[in-house]
Amino acid sequence: MADSRVVLVTGGGTGIGAATARQLRADGHHVVVSGRRPTPLRIVAEETGALAHPADASDPEAVAGLVAATLEAYGRLDGVVLNAGVGRPGPVGDLDPEDWETVLATNLTGPFHLLRTALPHLLETRGSVVAVASVAALRNGVGNAAYATSKAALLQLCRSVAVDYGPRGVRANTVCPSWVRTEMADRRMNQFAHSAGFGDGAAGIDTAYEKATRLIPAGRPGTAEEVAEAVVWLLSPAASFVNGATLTVDGGVTAVDPGTAAFGFHIETRK
Repeated sequence: MADSRVVLVTGGGTGIGAATARQLRADGHHVVVSGRRPTPLRIVAEETGALAHPADASDPEAVAGLVAATLEAYGRLDGVVLNAGVGRPGPVGDLDPEDWETVLATNLTGPFHLLRTALPHLLETRGSVVAVASVAALRNGVGNAAYATSKAALLQLCRSVAVDYGPRGVRANTVCPSWVRTEMADRRMNQFAHSAGFGDGAAGIDTAYEKATRLIPAGRPGTAEEVAEAVVWLLSPAASFVNGATLTVDGGVTAVDPGTAAFGFHIETRK
């Protein structure tokens, strides 16, 4: 973004949210980072000069206060990054209803409340929304019913904003990462490593990532900074004709035919 804008980033204390805040601040924009935990937000704020405002993304009153604090600090709102998310593993038959509600409240209903509150201000600035979903919105995995459902619905929520408010200048797009090395993903990999007998600690997590990404053409998990680059681009005027889009930032995994896995999936690097 050539001019200085004001962007609100939920889930901004760690991972993709924190990386997005860093990139936006490096580009000279005002950033408000939000999340449940004050300490990670404070660290990002001290590091980047962003404004930290702790808030539970699933609480409508907290969301309203978050938008109000952003307007009080900067007087406008140009962009919203819907990055806050949680996961609770389990197939439909085993999933605790409380876990289902927790995932939907944070990953879907929270963004709905934030969009309803932010839209009047985004309409004033002809602003932009970027949701961080997941390849789970496009492809499903074992024991991932709540998370995959919430992310698929988040994708459609953003498309609804694009269709309904695009004629008035608001853009809404979604990025769908595959495995990215974040705090949340590390916890999932640690569970995988333990159950699969890969060992505990960093070595076990590294092995789990290696196994989980073996079908990704890139041959590795992504970084939070790689996803942040895509988010920042979608927020910017450089993406002015991109609306209602779904951008996979996945190392090519959604291009793979899973039926080839039985034969072994190998990528050779030829110099």
